[in-house]
Amino acid sequence: MTTVYKEHTAAIDKRVGALFKAAPSVMTPYSQLVKAASAEAVLSSKSKELMAFSISIAIRCEDCIVFHLRAALKHGASREEVIEAISVAVEMGGGPSVVYGGRALAALEGLL
Repeated sequence: MTTVYKEHTAAIDKRVGALFKAAPSVMTPYSQLVKAASAEAVLSSKSKELMAFSISIAIRCEDCIVFHLRAALKHGASREEVIEAISVAVEMGGGPSVVYGGRALAALEGLL
């Protein structure tokens, strides 16, 4: 993992952690929702994280891209799977997703 993406993921974790401390009555139920939605079931956690990663690109959320990419990689997503997920985002999001797909690819290279 390159230093830039180590710092980026650490900053995301710090901001989210601060929000959890500032608004626990909202963030605790949100955390439970995330755990339930991303748990192994009919779809694997890896598939769900790749879906969230692809959606993050389509909605142009840079921190979400890095967050869900990191999670997908932790669940065993391959470089090829990540690139296919980027392709789906481009299909669904058009031109802006091409730009954010490039950012996602750079993040992949930085996190591998």
